[in-house]
Amino acid sequence: MIRKEDALDYHERGRRGKIAVVPTKPLETQRDLGLAYSPGVAEPSRAIHEDPSLVGRYTIRDNLVAVITNGTAVLGLGNIGPLAAKPVMEGKAVLFKKYADIDVFDIEVDAEDPERFMDVVAALEPTFGGINLEDIKAPDCFRIEAELKKRMNIPVFHDDQHGTAIISGAALVNAAELVGKQLPDMKVVCIGAGAAALGCMHLWLLMGIQKDNITLIDRHGVVRQDREKIEPQRAFFARPASDDRHTLADAMKNADVMLGLSGPGLVTAEMLKTMADRPLVFPLANPDPEIDFNEAREARPDAIVGTGRSDYPNQINNVLGFPYIFRGALDVGASEINDEMQLAAARSLAELAREGVPEDVQDAYGGQALKFGPDYIIPKPMDDRALYWVAPAVAKAAMESGVASKQLDIDAYREELNRKLSPTRQVMWKITALSKKAPARILYPEGEEAKILHAADIVAHEGIARPTLIGRPEVIASRAKELGLDLEGVEVIDRDVLPDIDAYADMLWHRRQRHGLTRERARAQMTRSRTTYAMMMLAEGATDGVVAGLTTPYPDTIRPALEIIGTRRGVRRASGTYMAIAPTGVKFLADTTLNIDPDAETLAETALLTAELVRELGITPRVAMLSFSNFGDAPHPASRKVAAATRMVKERDPELEIDGEMQADVALLDERRALYPFSTLTKPANVLIFPNLGAGNIAYKLLRAAGDAEIIGPLVLGMRRAVNVLQQEASVSTIVHMTAITSARARRLEQRGLEPIG
Repeated sequence: MIRKEDALDYHERGRRGKIAVVPTKPLETQRDLGLAYSPGVAEPSRAIHEDPSLVGRYTIRDNLVAVITNGTAVLGLGNIGPLAAKPVMEGKAVLFKKYADIDVFDIEVDAEDPERFMDVVAALEPTFGGINLEDIKAPDCFRIEAELKKRMNIPVFHDDQHGTAIISGAALVNAAELVGKQLPDMKVVCIGAGAAALGCMHLWLLMGIQKDNITLIDRHGVVRQDREKIEPQRAFFARPASDDRHTLADAMKNADVMLGLSGPGLVTAEMLKTMADRPLVFPLANPDPEIDFNEAREARPDAIVGTGRSDYPNQINNVLGFPYIFRGALDVGASEINDEMQLAAARSLAELAREGVPEDVQDAYGGQALKFGPDYIIPKPMDDRALYWVAPAVAKAAMESGVASKQLDIDAYREELNRKLSPTRQVMWKITALSKKAPARILYPEGEEAKILHAADIVAHEGIARPTLIGRPEVIASRAKELGLDLEGVEVIDRDVLPDIDAYADMLWHRRQRHGLTRERARAQMTRSRTTYAMMMLAEGATDGVVAGLTTPYPDTIRPALEIIGTRRGVRRASGTYMAIAPTGVKFLADTTLNIDPDAETLAETALLTAELVRELGITPRVAMLSFSNFGDAPHPASRKVAAATRMVKERDPELEIDGEMQADVALLDERRALYPFSTLTKPANVLIFPNLGAGNIAYKLLRAAGDAEIIGPLVLGMRRAVNVLQQEASVSTIVHMTAITSARARRLEQRGLEPIG
């Protein structure tokens, strides 16, 4: 559930909006300034003037797309104008960047008149390598795209028309094969006659559907030739006047395919029951389809059903298309995105769905057994492989159809794209999916805090975990009402009437009496510290995990965790790691919170525990043991300690990719590591083990201050139960992330077999 307040806060928090322009060259010195602007900039300008094809070598143009709208048909909101359309266009921009590393300027044009709009867009050709038209009302959008394709020598692509067409076309091909039907024989009912619907029908014609087998439905019923004032685009599909079908119910009889691109609730179960055997039912209106997925399945168990929603099988989602289509088109310098390129994209997605699904993709969807069949006819949106399946197919089609200005070795290009894939976008998705698979009970001792209340509300509604708050029920209820939260599914423990507090106090005394704790102090500590109480609940199995520390210093939270929960068997010392999610990938930094001056044994243990976490997240760990020395070139007890720890790790886990001691730049930069060809790191390290707490703590705080990465943590490693400690300034988003990680870790510990505590 996305609440209004959450959406507004997401867009306002931190730097406003969703995108920013970031320099890609140094601008630190007078010389840098001279190179970037005057006089240095004159040289690439002269070169481009002499040879325009060099613009892609010296500027961003070949990787720059414009997402352009006039705001006349925005995302189910209608004609809300260009200014209100800007958040949507920024959203499209970040998808281009996230999924295909394409830079985007969003452009909102105040021009409802098609002629004026086309003049503005056409004049932008020197700036961009491609144009993505978006949210323009029909029928203007058809004319605008057609005319701009004639006037411009770069790809012009109206995603509303072609995006859904390409993805649904892939689903159509695979579903038809599964039900044993041939496309030319299939009768299609298309509910909706706007840009997406007509785009689908035109592409489906190219794929083999016959025009005479298509029945188009708009708000007036079946589009027929005897209707007055019919638009040319719809007239192309109009049924003959002799056709006796007039209504949607009429059209559905004996149809093989129903494609919905209209609005919610237009199709009934009774209509589905009149369709042909083994029908294909694609109600794609979003968020509420023409007929509910479960209702469709119940009415027609023999049907293959796909929707636009992510919570059901067979999601037909445009994000599987446009980023990768533009990636392929830009990389060959295509002058347009033609029919051949669109067909290539659809066919490549259909073929990808028939491939085996990697474990990391299955894990990202809660461990579903994804296999080509009625519930898996189209790849999942989070399947990274789409990049190096679709883009090369599009690039190849562009070259073969004669619209490419560059020739690529497709096999080499596919391998290059494969190397670009980063686990960054999958990390939190995967963690959240793991936690949703079996939501754990997570306890928040600081249950009255606004951020905790917000996070618990999100966690409960998203099914990430089963949250429990400690606090005064009347205070929690009052604050939740003020914040607009319903807290459905959130349990509350009254902090003034804590269950089993006397029994927990006795247990604590028995555990800590040999450490100077008296029975009276144990009772006082249990009453005074909700964190201590929470740890006792966790120790006794009354909850699965604890997330605490929002309002208390780190030592005050971790101390009771270490005293009551303790480290698991075989672990000498717990350690802390931060996860830094940056555009270049994910890095894990340890130990950043617990061990001030670790010995070699503790360093080795920290490396092994962090690598274990990284593997659980589906990432191959590459560990660098950091020092001020590179492989013994600065002998000192501190560097020798790191070298000794490296040897210990290699002995205990020979399969782990690890090297050290080494400086941070050698660990992270290929050119620096090339000076040491004997290094066993094959790629830049993603796990950085620091020689002491000072180094690790300083490093993660510098990263956080620089703003180049989202920092998540600290994650406590090596404990018997799932405990994580929040930073005091943690955001709601971070608390949700930490909850998902704690929930997933709780289930991993269960699978390993919980050790007794006490």
